[in-house]
Amino acid sequence: MNMQPSAPTIVPQEQVRRVLRRERPDRVVYAPNYWQWFAHHQNHGLLPPEIAHCRTQLDLIRHLGLDVFSRNIYCDQQHCWFGGLTEEIWDGVEAREEVRIENRDRVITRTYATRRGTLTERQRYVFADSTLVQEKFLLDDTEDPLGALEELLRARRWRFLPERYAREQERVGHDGFVVAGELWSPLKALHLLAGAVNSTYLIADDENRVKELLRLHEAAQLDLVRQMAVAGVPAMMAMDNLDAAFHTPAYLEKFSASFYEQASHIAHAHGSTFFIHACGRQRVNLKLMDSLGVDGLEGVAYPPLGDVQLDEAMALTSDRFLITGGISAMETEKFQSAGEVRRYLEDLFGRLRPYSHRFMLAASCNTSIRTPWKVIQWFRDAWQELSR
Repeated sequence: MNMQPSAPTIVPQEQVRRVLRRERPDRVVYAPNYWQWFAHHQNHGLLPPEIAHCRTQLDLIRHLGLDVFSRNIYCDQQHCWFGGLTEEIWDGVEAREEVRIENRDRVITRTYATRRGTLTERQRYVFADSTLVQEKFLLDDTEDPLGALEELLRARRWRFLPERYAREQERVGHDGFVVAGELWSPLKALHLLAGAVNSTYLIADDENRVKELLRLHEAAQLDLVRQMAVAGVPAMMAMDNLDAAFHTPAYLEKFSASFYEQASHIAHAHGSTFFIHACGRQRVNLKLMDSLGVDGLEGVAYPPLGDVQLDEAMALTSDRFLITGGISAMETEKFQSAGEVRRYLEDLFGRLRPYSHRFMLAASCNTSIRTPWKVIQWFRDAWQELSR
């Protein structure tokens, strides 16, 4: 038999790199987010026998033969929604954290002793749902919330931990890239400290002062962007849940556009890329994000969870704008057969074929804990069949 040498196998990391360079990969990149799904099934002893050997989300992704482009591959989901590659530095504020277990839930209380008094926030990791929720915001019940905000933002900065990033990227290896999901915009900073409702009240009461104070956060975060870019991180992400319900075009222009534009410029100057995590409605913000130099959005939602189809989002943006997404809880919870999954992906891939150089198949935010294991397998099988 006359054997012809086979073509060299292109590792997943190179397929992801091609999309980051706006080059067409050999196949559709499939970089799912199983963070909550895996943790829930592991915590509750629900992992199917086939994947009982998996100890981490990365193990599951490797078992399925998929790609890695992830900002939560390294996160402790019982402690934070995102982050883990930075050290928070306080100057003039004493920060403490206490953790207690309450009916299997993990309750995290953080206190900050400032010159204006002690501020407290509380989060709860709900064991039954394997999710972290905010029970109390730092600026709740504060007599002078803007004064407290000033104390916090003047005192806080971050140090990037390049050695930690290097360990995580080495763990992922040729399977893809670790995304440094360590950033958040000035508007998101206010949201995290005060909540969405009280943030709008604070802006309405004294917009100019809020804008001035949020510049402190912007400066500290841009310093962190520089640290990550200099360290050679190939992709970084602002974890903003960029939904137009709160991130309106007017709010973005006033409070976050400068940060997005400068962060993108710094990233590009060092050969990196800058993404924003997106949820909910995106249509009204797409062209603005593109114009600011942002490289792309992670997890774009489409109807009924969002307001724009993925191919529409591609058509509304320039040929440099990247989008990840395509699978939401609407599909993973309702599809009842492999045929449904195959038809769904066949239609999606057909509509996105002209944009394959700037698309990665992924979860629109996360994978529902109610997703049956067989559905995850069906998506893998259909992707393997259709993406080449």
